[in-house]
Amino acid sequence: MGYGPEQVIDITQIKVRGGLVLAALIRCLQAGLTALAACVIVWALLPLAPGDVATRVLLARGVETPSAAEIEATREALGLNNPLPVQFVQWLGNVLQGDFGQSFTSQASVTQEILERLPATLILLGLALAFSIVFSLIFALLAAAFRDHWPDHLVRLYTQIGAALPTFVFALLALTFLVVGFQMGQVLSDVTWRAALIPAFIIGLDRAASWTQLLRAGLLEAMASGYADVARTRGASERRILLRHALPNAILPFLTAIGVSVGALIGGAPLIEAIFTWPGLGAYLLEALSARNYPVIQAYVLIAALSYVTAALLVDLTALLIDPRLREPGR
Repeated sequence: MGYGPEQVIDITQIKVRGGLVLAALIRCLQAGLTALAACVIVWALLPLAPGDVATRVLLARGVETPSAAEIEATREALGLNNPLPVQFVQWLGNVLQGDFGQSFTSQASVTQEILERLPATLILLGLALAFSIVFSLIFALLAAAFRDHWPDHLVRLYTQIGAALPTFVFALLALTFLVVGFQMGQVLSDVTWRAALIPAFIIGLDRAASWTQLLRAGLLEAMASGYADVARTRGASERRILLRHALPNAILPFLTAIGVSVGALIGGAPLIEAIFTWPGLGAYLLEALSARNYPVIQAYVLIAALSYVTAALLVDLTALLIDPRLREPGR
């Protein structure tokens, strides 16, 4: 018995959906293994740190000369006498429940202290990410539309300066000239969207430089492709080719760059928050680093790592939906 046209279509659709589901499951498994590896590395910050952990805890709590009994009691309370695999399993179990332990200095819950500061960081980085995407799209499209003309030269100059200078240089210049010189913004920031505009603008402008380079290169390559030439022979305008043909084909590397940069955004937040006195997780991390407050450091690094893994997974899943070629085995 042969298959009718409808049956053939159904079988084809099943194969396509099966390939998509299998590729998505593989990406999720890879993300899960990466997250587990990140957990192992972050947990190892404490047992591999120089010196005795219990002694550091007592010193952070103001005990200048801890006795042997106090050290042993602290080790027992923190579970440091257990074998390392047991310590890791206990720590991971607590983390999965949202418990990052107690701060060495304040003895308060690290999770609670993070939740108090998290909204400020989310506002800042959310705005910065939005600025980065908008800037890079505008600049890259402008450069591709006016290739080798003055708009393209200005965009390329901006991307070279942005790639050469670190973010904190732009932040210091903005603080000196905009905030102090022209009285735009606040030196002592409060947690509002308005107060976050200038630091988020600086982060976004700096981050968009590398994204603009990547997207511009992809757009120019797509504009010189065969399907672009076919569209020209059919009478399509250069603007239509740029927006309807080049941009969709150049967007995947751009999305990948965004996913990879999420962790970098979080990792670079401390310096920006310190410069603009922004009361977020970055300032909290700097305090923890100076005090060697390892539970706080572990929590921050783990949040940054898991944010990167999550963003990369979302980008991979989006790419699978956009480009069927990525669903093939080995891609």
